[in-house]
Amino acid sequence: MNQEFIDALSEIEKEKGISREIIFEALESALVSSYRKNYGTSQNVIVNMNRETGEIKLFASKNIVENVEDDQLEISLDEAKKIDPSYEVGDIYNLEIHPKNFGRIAAQTAKQVVIQRIKDAERDIVFDEYVEREKEIITGVVQRKSYNNVYVDLGTTEAVLPYSEQINGEKYEHGDRYKLLILSVEKSTKGPQIILSRSHPDLIKRLFELEVPEVSEGIVEIYSISREAGSRTKIAVFSRDPEVDPLGACVGYKGQRVNAIVDEIHNEKIDIVIYEKEIDKFIANSLSPSKVEKVFVNEAEKSALAIVPDYQLSLAIGKEGQNVRLAAKLTGWKIDIKSQEQFEEYLEDRGITEEELAEEFENAKKEIPEEIENSEESIEINDSNVEVNDEDLIVEDSSDEIKDTEEIEKKEN
Repeated sequence: MNQEFIDALSEIEKEKGISREIIFEALESALVSSYRKNYGTSQNVIVNMNRETGEIKLFASKNIVENVEDDQLEISLDEAKKIDPSYEVGDIYNLEIHPKNFGRIAAQTAKQVVIQRIKDAERDIVFDEYVEREKEIITGVVQRKSYNNVYVDLGTTEAVLPYSEQINGEKYEHGDRYKLLILSVEKSTKGPQIILSRSHPDLIKRLFELEVPEVSEGIVEIYSISREAGSRTKIAVFSRDPEVDPLGACVGYKGQRVNAIVDEIHNEKIDIVIYEKEIDKFIANSLSPSKVEKVFVNEAEKSALAIVPDYQLSLAIGKEGQNVRLAAKLTGWKIDIKSQEQFEEYLEDRGITEEELAEEFENAKKEIPEEIENSEESIEINDSNVEVNDEDLIVEDSSDEIKDTEEIEKKEN
């Protein structure tokens, strides 16, 4: 080793951000292994490298004992005292050794170790950079496709957008630029593996944080999001400042803010609704754009019965049940929708009045154990997607009554 080598390590430290000490320690460890491999010894070997000059010293470390049983590992007390009278049994004596051709071995080993250590350190730097950014949004450029996976250049490394995290209908051509969510970052033998997503609900949340200052500042908060990527998203918001309208803040002047987000996700529809602590109001809001006349809630079963005008039943249900399905995911409640006519027939079939039905739902609330009811007094804000199976949705309608949602919306307008 020489001064040129030390200077080279200093350059690596500046350019790659890799500490020289890390490389020195790796070199010392590798040189010990190389010595044992090349010289076939069982000695306890210590390698010391001078951090300023690069000079290497090799020592055989031996235990000082009364009677030597293995001269590779031990030295007698009498021999040790000839070297230094202060030695005692149990001390360690380091004997400097000078094996032939060790300089050549050291040079070869140093080259291999430095190259590998640089690779490892660069991988660690990339991993540390991105692992702290999980669930954040990032801009990447499509590089290539392989087996339905899309590989994206993030600038300092390459990440993968799996097929399961893609938006149906997006083409992902070479050179296309997208905003993506960093879903997870994991270590692998080939370096950090960064998984991206275009379909995760958190992507919508991060886009609103980018486009809506009130959201990024915490004035307007996102309570929950339900999403069917590529088709439609519902997002529930509320304001911590009574003077700030959360709906207006998210939509923006002439819809500029929400339209910027819609453009980014290729015209996926976004319904923004107001979160309310009163669950009946929240459920009514969640069924937007349909109007809801009344909602009966069964808190014991977390189910609700929503009554809508006859002409808005199809709008409330949505195309292929999408609107009510997203509303159920948004609120975390099972939702049964009936038109006013169906509701009246339902009451008639059961032989009860609307007041008696309301009493039934109220009694269901009273059946909740007191300790559970008390624990639900404080509402926890949750921006994660609530899993609700299709079987949780109860929808009554005949096929000849269901029309395309867009036609209903046109009639409304």
